[in-house]
Order: sequence, then structure tokens, then C-alpha cells
Amino acid sequence: MELTNRSRLAPSLYHMELNPQNDFMEDNETNSTAGERNSLGCVQIRIPQELFLALGLISLMENILVVLAIFKNRNLHSPMYYFICCLAVSDMLVSVSNVVETIFMLLNDHGLMDVHPGMLRHLDNVIDVMICSSVVSSLSFLCTIAADRYITIFYALRYHSIMTTQRAVIIIGVVWLASITSSILFIVYHTDIAVIVCLVTFFCATLVFNAVLYLHMFFLAHVHSRRIMAFNKNRRQSTSMKGAMTLTILLGVFIVCWGPFFLHLILILTCPTSPFCNCFFRNFNLFLILIICNSLIDPLIYAYRSRELRKTLRELVLCSWCFGV
Repeated sequence: MELTNRSRLAPSLYHMELNPQNDFMEDNETNSTAGERNSLGCVQIRIPQELFLALGLISLMENILVVLAIFKNRNLHSPMYYFICCLAVSDMLVSVSNVVETIFMLLNDHGLMDVHPGMLRHLDNVIDVMICSSVVSSLSFLCTIAADRYITIFYALRYHSIMTTQRAVIIIGVVWLASITSSILFIVYHTDIAVIVCLVTFFCATLVFNAVLYLHMFFLAHVHSRRIMAFNKNRRQSTSMKGAMTLTILLGVFIVCWGPFFLHLILILTCPTSPFCNCFFRNFNLFLILIICNSLIDPLIYAYRSRELRKTLRELVLCSWCFGV
């Protein structure tokens, strides 16, 4: 593993190994820490390692608080919040992998670490599996939450018999098992172009799946709500739609933050040697910052959209502050 690169999911997997123009581009690189323009006319934005570390630590702490809050508050012990908890764990994988890799890179840059190359290769594999597991599980749990909200809205009277805690646990287990297994396979066969095709296809498929559910939910929810006239059930319908709106925000942020990464993969498939695409490839670290920002923003969305979760998070923060004092 080259510690100057950010794992094989960074340029070393999808850019350096699959991009024939890489050597030429590396020859034109400088050591500027700000935006720079090379002989190809490409502007490259340099991201300090300290920024990666700071954002990774903040997002890690935020998602840990979300997980603790859901475990602490019994009112949040429902399938939807179990899935949100798993989404937070997925974000934690990004944060942990980023923090660990950044620390190793900083130690290496300052000459404070002398580790055997074999150990670095194993560390690189672990970090890559964590990042792959994060993206696959995040997409899967976004689809799971969408399906959960769909059932809540259109099968409100049967929701608790359809989405039981036992079934939710089984779904969570299957998603994590599939995510980890597929991630290991992706890393083992990382030089195969089929890996990129699979990731891009999975990303597009999840977007289509969510789009279909959203269209059905938002266009037919009003018609469905007329069939439920009791006050308590209307309240449940309103709560379900609020959950659907929360998911919409989460998915929108995910697309904005992860979109450039998947565009990077698509460009590798379509124009790996194009000068324009190579200019895009040069800013991969900027795309990684966006991915970390997704992990940082998600907990804020949970807290903003859920009063109960916001209350529990406040209690946890105050409690930790009191113990710290």
C-alpha cells in the first residue's frame, strides 16, 4: 500500500490501476497545498490530511451518539430506528476507516512509523472492506427504510404484523452479511472491471427502487389517508409521511455526497484515457471529503427530524459534559 494514496477505493484501485494516463499525470503533479493547475490545464484541489482527520473524528462521535441514543431510549426501539441505527453504523465505518488511514499517513509523512509492507497491505485490505461495506450497507438500509415507510403508509393496519422486530433483525443480519461478503469479493477481485460495473449497477438500481417507492408514496398517500378516519390512525399516517420525508432528505444528501464518487467510476468505464476525465480523476480526495461529510450530516438530519431522538441526544451530551467536568 502506498500511504500517499487513500486506499484502493481512492485512486489506487479505480484510478491508478485502471487509468493508463496515471503515470503521465503523476509526472505533472506538484506539492502545492491549495488549488493548482498542471500542464493539462487541470485544476486540482489539495485537501490537508488534518482536515480528513478532524471531519472523521467529528462524524465518528456523532454517529456513536446516535447509536447510544437509540439503544438508551425505549421509545426509539422500533424497526425504523433499528434501520437508522444500522445506517449510523455504516457511517461509522467510513469515519473509522478514514481516521485510521489518516493517522497512518500522518505518521508515515513525519517519519514516525516504520511498518512492514505486508502489514500495510493487510491494513489497506481491512480499510477497503470497511469502506465497501459502508457504501453497500448504506444503500441497502436506505432501501430498507424506504420499504418500511411504504408498508407503514399503505399497510398501516397490518404494519406491526408485517414488520415485526424479529423480521427487522433478520433483515439487518442479511444486509450486513451480504455487504461484508460482497465487499470482500470486491477487494479480492479489485482489478476486474466487473467490480466497478457491479457497484455502479447497484447504485443505480437502489436509486430506481427508491424513486418508484417515493412516487407511489407521495402521489397515493393522500388517497390512502382518506380511508383511515380515526384520529389516532391519522396521526400514524402523519408520522409515517414524516418518516418518508426524513428518508427523502437522507437519500438526497447521500446522492449529493456519493454522486461524484460513482461518477468517477462511470467515467473510468466510459472514458479512462480522456483528458477531461483525467482532470476529474485528479480531485478524488475532494470526493472523499464529500463522502465523509455525508457521515457527518446524517446524524444532524436524524436529530432535526426526530424530536425524541433530539431529546435523547441532548441528554447524552449533557451527561457526558457533566462527567467530563
